[in-house]
Amino acid sequence: MPWYQTTLTLKPRSRGFHLVTAEIQQTLASPLKDYEVGLAHFFIQHTSASLSINENADPDVRLDMESHFNHMVPQNQPYYRHTLEGSDDMPAHIKHSLLGNSLTIPIRQGALALGTWQGIYLCEHRDQGGSRRLVVTLNGA
Repeated sequence: MPWYQTTLTLKPRSRGFHLVTAEIQQTLASPLKDYEVGLAHFFIQHTSASLSINENADPDVRLDMESHFNHMVPQNQPYYRHTLEGSDDMPAHIKHSLLGNSLTIPIRQGALALGTWQGIYLCEHRDQGGSRRLVVTLNGA
């Protein structure tokens, strides 16, 4: 089975950095088992949320990431022109551009080959972003 593609819908979350590794692994358990070696590509279909890989053990890392990004990209700046969708929207687009819309993770022996302390983050940059869609593409043997 060389190619597989599906769309996952992640439940709505408030603004912040959320560990979604288990949710993704549970949803992909059946198709992943067919791959001994390969790549999993994750693409978020939104411009106000992003994906990242970072520490999965200490929840303070996620809080610190949120604090840093809010400091680095503040709301209500007088130079923002795109303001019709709320004061959190333009900063969300900037944060999305900084972190990115996709991840590629190796597949090894039917599982995502993440490091011991690595987890997949949904980085929700809106106060209430709603559900988020990920297009997942698997390739390998």
